[in-house]
Amino acid sequence: MSTEDGLLVEVADPQRADTFVRHDGRDTGEPVVLVHGNISSSSFWVDTLRALPAGLRGLAPDLRGFGHTEALPIDAARGVRDFVDDLHAALAALEISRCHLVGWSMGGGVAMQYLLDHPELVASLTLVNPVSPFGYGGTRGPDGALIAADGRGAGGGTVNPDFVRALAEGDTGEGPSSPRSVMRALYFAVPPAGVDEDALVASMLTTRVGDDFYPGDAVAADGWPSVAPGGRGVLNTMAPTHFDVSGIVAVDPKPPVLWVRGGRDLIVSDSAALDLAVLGSGGAIPGWPGEAEFPAQPMLAQTRAVMERYEAAGGSFTEVVLDECGHSPHVEDPAAFRRALFGFLAASSR
Repeated sequence: MSTEDGLLVEVADPQRADTFVRHDGRDTGEPVVLVHGNISSSSFWVDTLRALPAGLRGLAPDLRGFGHTEALPIDAARGVRDFVDDLHAALAALEISRCHLVGWSMGGGVAMQYLLDHPELVASLTLVNPVSPFGYGGTRGPDGALIAADGRGAGGGTVNPDFVRALAEGDTGEGPSSPRSVMRALYFAVPPAGVDEDALVASMLTTRVGDDFYPGDAVAADGWPSVAPGGRGVLNTMAPTHFDVSGIVAVDPKPPVLWVRGGRDLIVSDSAALDLAVLGSGGAIPGWPGEAEFPAQPMLAQTRAVMERYEAAGGSFTEVVLDECGHSPHVEDPAAFRRALFGFLAASSR
């Protein structure tokens, strides 16, 4: 498959997905690789790709199970390494080695894992509202300690089944569990004017649904909230039993890091709207045992703690907060986002 602004990169390894890579049409310049988040695709990066300054070459892959990329099963026991290995294989096939890496939300987790696995290939790292280095759900404190050994409170069983059904049915409407309504409520602090909402909903609807994809499988847990991560599918890749990228503190070399986040993010925060502990404390999930036993995950505090350790170990990081943005600052306030990103890339380029 090829389109005006993308191509399907075929790889020889049958374990790796043939990856669709959207691009800006340039053949030269320092590569900038933009990795999308969960329930989306490279379409969310289209305007950023088009706006990249001269001297840079933009590429945005679709991760397996999203967009136009081959939908191979996702082995969550490897954390996000299926995504990382697919990306590495696709870039190698394109004869791209060292690059500037930008990851949004789950894509931030993919970018951090890529840095862990290939530190010599990352010229700079930009994290946009990234998943905590200790995963999503089921941990406490800035050091990301597990609340329970089985990781309960995280993984494929934590999602609203009505939303999964809406994805599977290709729902483009405005019902309370539709992708459009979820995007308006959770991706954005305020739905931005001038955005092609239909295109973004179409991007969300490319998400493959099932135990091997989104949300993944789940197992019963002995204790509130009675669900723990399985070993397959998207949400389990970020479960704390499978995912921990805090080891970036020790990588060598250490590229500069930019952390951009929306000040009104409801998905990744210290009181995230999708955290089962937060839902339990508000009465949405009965039987919450209380703050002492099952606290909300301090996602921002965890990321900041890892970044400060990274800096103390010889690296550098810059945190930029766009106060009026939610989970998608590159879509909500593209001008402010680009000032932060493009200035950082200019300072990090050779």
